[in-house]
Amino acid sequence: MPDAGHFDFLIIGGGQAGIPLAHGLAKTGKQVGLVEEKYLGGSCINFGCTPTKAAIASARLAYQARKAVEFGLKIPTVEVDFAAVLKRAKDILMRSRNGLDRGFERVDNPSLIRGHAALDGRNGNGFAVKVGDAHLTADQVVLDTGTRTAIPPIPGLKRLDTIDSENWLEKTDLPEQLIMVGAGYIGLEMGQFYRRMGSQVTIIEGSGQIIAQEDNDVASAIQGFLESEGIEFRKNTKVKNVRPSRDGVIVLVEGLSGQAEIEGSHLFLATGRKPNTDKLALDKAGVKTTDGGIVQVDNRLATSVKGVWAAGDIRGGPMFTHTSWDDYRILMSQLAGDGSRTTDRIIPYGVFVDPELGRVGMTEKEARASGANVKVSRFDMAKNSKANEIGEPRGFIKVVADAGTDRILGASVLASEGAELVHMYVDIMNAGAPFSAIRDAIHIHPTLAEAVQSAVSQL
Repeated sequence: MPDAGHFDFLIIGGGQAGIPLAHGLAKTGKQVGLVEEKYLGGSCINFGCTPTKAAIASARLAYQARKAVEFGLKIPTVEVDFAAVLKRAKDILMRSRNGLDRGFERVDNPSLIRGHAALDGRNGNGFAVKVGDAHLTADQVVLDTGTRTAIPPIPGLKRLDTIDSENWLEKTDLPEQLIMVGAGYIGLEMGQFYRRMGSQVTIIEGSGQIIAQEDNDVASAIQGFLESEGIEFRKNTKVKNVRPSRDGVIVLVEGLSGQAEIEGSHLFLATGRKPNTDKLALDKAGVKTTDGGIVQVDNRLATSVKGVWAAGDIRGGPMFTHTSWDDYRILMSQLAGDGSRTTDRIIPYGVFVDPELGRVGMTEKEARASGANVKVSRFDMAKNSKANEIGEPRGFIKVVADAGTDRILGASVLASEGAELVHMYVDIMNAGAPFSAIRDAIHIHPTLAEAVQSAVSQL
């Protein structure tokens, strides 16, 4: 194929940073190309945020229907059409994906180029990039290729048809007995989803605590909520090998009390993420990565090679859709603005179990380890009027503050709509204001938001 052309900016990967960056740079008059091997939208739209939250919404509705008697209602039976649940989730993601496709169809610039891209060395002051048989050149390159499921080296895995965070939508048969390997965000969210759909669920975790980065009281509370729904946890447990059985899979595990076999119908791998950098030929341009394949960047998202940038999950650090989108804002600032935006930012996140966990800043454990003079408050949601009125009294809010400045260092909101409520703390932290700004405000009664105020009032 002949030379396909030259671009001012070539973006490799159509994720949550790459797509808005392509359109944004094109509006400045630059010639922009975006290369996508598979689907636009990255993990979020195609198998992550969008379909999982749609499916979780179906599971929550089923859970609420089963609890209807607590609200004075009688719903005789709740039947789950699992294939229909997945179809609804897939329909929602397809609307988003198709909308992104149309965004490129309507314009000549940026250009959408389909295929696998790899760097092919330098081209004068710029870079050569191969996309299939096509040869492209660009003054600057942005890498936004995302991550994939990290497959652990467990003997026997290759003999099994496993489920993971990328293929779960295609598995339309509801697992009768699901074995989940990994108790991080994905494992907990999807474990609760399958349980509420009707599966028996066992979650295996190698460490002594689920979601190990959280404070123990938060993790223990979440584990308790999930256990109350019938999910079994095997902590401090390693998977030694797996093998197929007549009805599914047999997992040999080793825990504190020795070895045991767990039999299930399906195996779900929630064992972390691996960066999609191994086939980019980054070495041809001299771009440095860690041993795990993470692209090394500075706080401007510049790599070790001038003119090559990285965004999204492959740049290391927090792997969230909202950080990827903020990476787009940083790169727009660096490439077409005043360069003021950097990765010096406060990053919140949510764990979409039910009740939700909204998190921002330091945990109590991290704050105390930092040597800061901290004070901590905790407010139980059972004391909030609205939580009781809507039947959602589970959970608590914990706030960690600097005792000298009265500024919030971090917050954990484990509550109904916790991922929404935490944003009050996010905003006050970004403003650099003391917690009294929330304490002294008037909040509507009755609302869950009053609990956010109650928590800081105890400081």
